[in-house]
Amino acid sequence: MTFQPKIAVIGLGYVGLPLSIEFAKFFDVLGYDKNPVRVLELKKLKDKTDEANIKELKVVLNEKLKLSSSESDLKGYNIYIITVPTPINDDKTPDLSYLQAASILVGKHLSKDNIVIYESTVYPGCTEEYCVPILEKTSRLKFNSDFYCGYSPERINPGDK
Repeated sequence: MTFQPKIAVIGLGYVGLPLSIEFAKFFDVLGYDKNPVRVLELKKLKDKTDEANIKELKVVLNEKLKLSSSESDLKGYNIYIITVPTPINDDKTPDLSYLQAASILVGKHLSKDNIVIYESTVYPGCTEEYCVPILEKTSRLKFNSDFYCGYSPERINPGDK
């Protein structure tokens, strides 16, 4: 049996949307955003971040790329890529609330042998020390035994094409 990637990208901002489009050229992809207005705009081929190639979005949309703001649609995927924002608080510390919420969300749908990849800008150690324990607690699965996790540092400079 060969591995068939079913990819869910969590967060359809300037990182997640272009990533979803690229993966949908080859794999089945769910682009998830908690904001239903954002999902509706994208379904109408409008991208307020102006980072996506709309022609490419039009080609993959509804064929290989499904867009949703419904949590229940996340069930059954085997690769979850988290691309949520990590803003800075007033005291210059990272606001991890988006990562926390996304980790809880993914943890609810995580199954044995799934892979979670964080592509949000975080400090060294954040993935293993902060995010993985949330995934373990929510999913009741064990890291590096039941599921696997990685980090892909974001290399996109918004507005700089």
